[in-house]
Amino acid sequence: MNIAILGYGKEGKSVEAYFKKRGENLKIFDNFNLEDIPSFNLENYDLVFRSPSIKPCGNFSSITKYFFDHCPCQIIGVTGTKGKGTTCSMIAKVLETLGKKVWLVGNIGKPALDVLDSISPEDIVVYEMSSFQLWDLEKSPHIAVVLRIEPDHLNVHDNFEDYVNAKSNITKHQTPADFCIFFKNNEESVAIAEKSKGHKLLYPIENPNDSLKTIINSLNVPGSHNKENAEAALLAAATAFNLPLGDFITKHEEELVKALSSFEGLPHRCQFIRELNGVKYYDDNFSTTLPSLEVALQAFPNENKILILGGRDKSNGENNPLIINLLKHTNNLKSVVLMGESGHVIFDKFNDGSLKFLLAESLQEAVETAKKEAEKIDNSIVLMSPAAASFDMFENVYDRGAKYQKVVKGLK
Repeated sequence: MNIAILGYGKEGKSVEAYFKKRGENLKIFDNFNLEDIPSFNLENYDLVFRSPSIKPCGNFSSITKYFFDHCPCQIIGVTGTKGKGTTCSMIAKVLETLGKKVWLVGNIGKPALDVLDSISPEDIVVYEMSSFQLWDLEKSPHIAVVLRIEPDHLNVHDNFEDYVNAKSNITKHQTPADFCIFFKNNEESVAIAEKSKGHKLLYPIENPNDSLKTIINSLNVPGSHNKENAEAALLAAATAFNLPLGDFITKHEEELVKALSSFEGLPHRCQFIRELNGVKYYDDNFSTTLPSLEVALQAFPNENKILILGGRDKSNGENNPLIINLLKHTNNLKSVVLMGESGHVIFDKFNDGSLKFLLAESLQEAVETAKKEAEKIDNSIVLMSPAAASFDMFENVYDRGAKYQKVVKGLK
């Protein structure tokens, strides 16, 4: 079989390794522009694997499509604009605590083909699914979890409608035997859920009983958004055990408290780094959008906040007025240290004195400036939540977060 691989990132290398073991003929295309693709004569290949950010076309396949066609066990798929990784990790933590063999794949875990040969029918796959992975999916998971949906990746998708349509494939192909768990307070999440033919379960859960409250309140990670993520995770785990949530909790309350109380959160998602001179430092570098910034700010309602903001804008400037409005209505926000491309734009266009803006030319300068501001105020935190992509100054969000933590840990 002749196989073409478009893009040689993490998923492209996974495709290569998987099919090389099977003796297939592989051709790798890398470092190309989209307009180059017609010259590749892809009609001559039996399979064409696109990397996630390449728009589907013609006979393209993907790791996600191939995996769904060949996975022997049930799949819990999770999508949303933010919170996917945290919710997937919570689901995995709960299921593993209850003795299940779980494979965490997709954006947060290994590429799905890396583990496909090791999966048994009685296992459970938890798949974090971005819009790029869902773009051309023709099968939906047995259990679909739809978190909040907000505008994102509009520099790749044609528009917000295209982004939502891509997300919709997580439910579009479900059958009456499947399940959809969705966030009821978001118009797009509800619309995606309505495309499902399966059983529908919604959250946040109204009037939770004392047992559910005990389980949710055992979380040690900050923010009401994480309590919502935990409710979605519990609904998904209960569904995987073929139990209503109430029966699931009655049967496993002690184990569920153990699972959530030991959940430490994920790196670069409102992650506590250290306390120095009475100031606590938090890393929310996974924040690349306005909604993620809003969630991070809401997670610290009572603290005096020094915010580090800015990077490469993914909204073509459209979100900047919304960011300013959010900042103006955030309680206890004392100053904002701006950096990166979008930080300079915000400083130049919106520095009217209504907010205390400070401009930094490097990450080191941003952190040191934030430190000086925070140490002037009692009960203060430094929160880096950029609300922008990282590619103006860093390799990716992980690189940005790691370098932020290194600077913070080096403060004296």
